[in-house]
Amino acid sequence: EDPKVRAESWQMLLGYLPPVKDRQPSGLQKKREEYEELRRRHYLPVEAEAPSIDVDAAGILRQIRLDIPRTSPGLPIFSHQRIQQLLERILFIWSVRHPASGYVQGINDLATPFVVVLLASELDCLPEEIDVDAAGDDAFEAVEAGSYWCLTKFLSDIQDHYTNGQPGIQQMVAKLREIVHRIDQKLYDHLEEQGLDFLQLSFRWMNCLLLREFPFPCVIRLWDTYISEPLEGFSSFHVYVCAVFLIYWSPQLKQMDYQQLMLFMQKLPTGRWRNQEIETLLAEAFVLKSLFHASPNHLNPR
Repeated sequence: EDPKVRAESWQMLLGYLPPVKDRQPSGLQKKREEYEELRRRHYLPVEAEAPSIDVDAAGILRQIRLDIPRTSPGLPIFSHQRIQQLLERILFIWSVRHPASGYVQGINDLATPFVVVLLASELDCLPEEIDVDAAGDDAFEAVEAGSYWCLTKFLSDIQDHYTNGQPGIQQMVAKLREIVHRIDQKLYDHLEEQGLDFLQLSFRWMNCLLLREFPFPCVIRLWDTYISEPLEGFSSFHVYVCAVFLIYWSPQLKQMDYQQLMLFMQKLPTGRWRNQEIETLLAEAFVLKSLFHASPNHLNPR
C-alpha cells in the first residue's frame, strides 16, 4: 500500500486536494494559509494564555486536554508531545468554529486516522513505521492543516451526532435495531430478553465509528471505504457495517446473560483481525445495503 496514494485519495475525496493536478499547489497553499489564519485568530490567545478567553472556550480546552492523553493509547505516536499539541489545536479550532456541537468526547478519536495517514505520506512510510521526530516543521504544518480540513469535511455529514441530544446517533441506533430485528430475529429476541438496549451496545460504535473496536491498520482500511462513499452516504453505510459486525458474534452472544454480554461487548476479541476480516465485513455490509437501503419497507417485520 502506497502511503502517498492513500493520502492523496483521501484528501481529494474530501475536497481538500484539487482534482486537477495543475491547481493542487495553489489550492493547498490557499487552504494552509486559511488554516494559519484560523490558528492565529482562535488558538494564539490560548498559547499566550490571554485573559480574554471566554468561559465556554476555556471549558472546551480543559476537556480536550483531558481526552488527548487517552486518545488511541495503543499507538505510541499519540503519546508524543508534538502530536498531542497538534491534536489540541485542531480540536480546539474545530470546536470553537462549530458552536452548535462544540467539542464532544469521541471527536478526538475521529481526528486520528487523518493525522496518521497524512504523516505517513509526508514521511513516505507505512503508518506503523512513523517516526514523529523525523518530521520537519514544514511537514508537520502540512499534516496539521490537512487533518483539520479533512476532519471538518468528514464531520459535516455527522455533525448531528454531537449536537444536543445527539439525534444523529439516536437515528443510527434505531436503524441498527431494525436491521438486526429483520435479519437475525433470534439474536434480537435474546438481547431483548436480557434487557440489553441497542443504545448501550452500539453507542460507542456510532460515536467513534468503530475506531476503538479494531487494530488501527483495520481502521485505516475501513475508512478507505467510508471516505470513498458519497459524503452524504457514509454514515448510512456505517449502520450496515455495524449490523454485520454485531451479527458476526451472534452465536456467542446468544449464549450469554446480561453481565456476560456487557463485558464481551466492551472488549470484543478483534485484536488479531487483519484487512481480510475488514474486507469481508465491508462486502457483507454492501450486500445488506443493496437489499434494504433503497427499499426501507424490507426492514419492516412481516
